[in-house]
Amino acid sequence: MDILGLLKPNAVKVVSTVSSKKMLLHTLADLSAQVHDLDAESTLRALQDREALGPTGVGHGVALPHARLAGLDEVKAIFIRLEKPVDFGAVDRQPVDLFFCLFAPEDAGVEHLKALALVSRTMRDAGICAKLRANTEQDTLYTIITETQRLQAA
Repeated sequence: MDILGLLKPNAVKVVSTVSSKKMLLHTLADLSAQVHDLDAESTLRALQDREALGPTGVGHGVALPHARLAGLDEVKAIFIRLEKPVDFGAVDRQPVDLFFCLFAPEDAGVEHLKALALVSRTMRDAGICAKLRANTEQDTLYTIITETQRLQAA
């Protein structure tokens, strides 16, 4: 399991039009339809259901929204960097600007947990988060997110 396998370059976006958690979840669902050909409505419902269990804002301006979806055959990801952070109900009560979202098959089990652990480790790295916040180009953001994986593979 690696980030290069989860995240496509076109699944990385900088968004300036989101001003609330609700809008962010809609944006994630719409982007999942564009990038991964997922049904936006069912994806939105799954994300909202997961958030109802407890917020996925992990602190330090980072959130890891995730959902299990019927009909999906592998774990897929989307990364969004917001130009202006939003209240996402994070554990540290700080607004969130970095969102690494995962979509997993309903029966993914261990694969879903491995993907969450991988993304969590990556986004806990203060250096990576600082670089992500300092850049606005989609290609650069993708490179920053995946460079650690590439260096470990080399």
